[in-house]
Amino acid sequence: MLKCSLCGRRAVYDRRYAGVLLCDRCLAKSVESRFRRAISEHKLLSPGERVAVAISGGKDSIVCLHLLADYCRWRNCKLVAITVDEGIKGYRDRSLPIARENAELLGVEHFVVSFRDAFGATLDRIVQLARRRRTGLNPCTYCGVMRRSLLNQAARELGADKLATAHNLDDEVQAIMLNYVRADLSRLHRLGPIYSPREGFVPRIKPLREIPEKEIALYALLRGLKVHLDTCPYAGGIHIEIRDFLNKLEANHPNTKFMILRMFDRLKPELTRCTPRFEVKMCELCGEPTSTNICKACELLKQLGLSKRRKRLIC
Repeated sequence: MLKCSLCGRRAVYDRRYAGVLLCDRCLAKSVESRFRRAISEHKLLSPGERVAVAISGGKDSIVCLHLLADYCRWRNCKLVAITVDEGIKGYRDRSLPIARENAELLGVEHFVVSFRDAFGATLDRIVQLARRRRTGLNPCTYCGVMRRSLLNQAARELGADKLATAHNLDDEVQAIMLNYVRADLSRLHRLGPIYSPREGFVPRIKPLREIPEKEIALYALLRGLKVHLDTCPYAGGIHIEIRDFLNKLEANHPNTKFMILRMFDRLKPELTRCTPRFEVKMCELCGEPTSTNICKACELLKQLGLSKRRKRLIC
């Protein structure tokens, strides 16, 4: 029987990048410790703040919700949860009840905002229009831009001081590599554990940023959390190629993902210095903050003959 390197109990996980075996207890404690350390080291939260957490019902967001709920209780923070219903038939309609159930279990107020209400069309419809008009854009482009817009607006309307997202180590490293491949310096320099506040934008925090996806999945399993495990039917494109490339590197050279993250964090101060800060404007079409006259969400919608409705998301 393989034994835990820390306590001698039966091991359930081989943490190859650190050269240690962990039992169920030590793995769970490690995940919780890294979560708290990230908040402390990067000053992600302060006592008394109102925190919104984005939850989809998937393993990462549900773990983030549970860890934040425990943390906020003893730090006197107010926690609310936001779910974006993109309108993906057979996928999001299955995860919504799970998100709602976990929020109710923890006594966290839960709000749902939808593409249909905000844009007049579900993501399924948006993808149909994009394919018909041959825009050449991946469904993830529409989803990502519009989800970020709705999450920011909803968090702002709820009076949140911070918006927590469940990006894990794998997500962050994939984003670093994706923006590098695309030579997108403006997006690259915004990555990190926290995004500095700007008028109209609720600062985003990533307390799971230094925890591998596999360890979050195991934590959810060990804690008996109810999560949605299906894969989005629109997932594909270069994102998947970069994910598979990084997973292969990590399998052959353990600790690769952490090294990429560490190098990026060392380079980020230089990226920030050489990247000009943009002036915050209000979108001429929807009134949301943007760096240009028309925000990216409205720009994409306009190409499809749609528009964002000027109204509150949280009533």
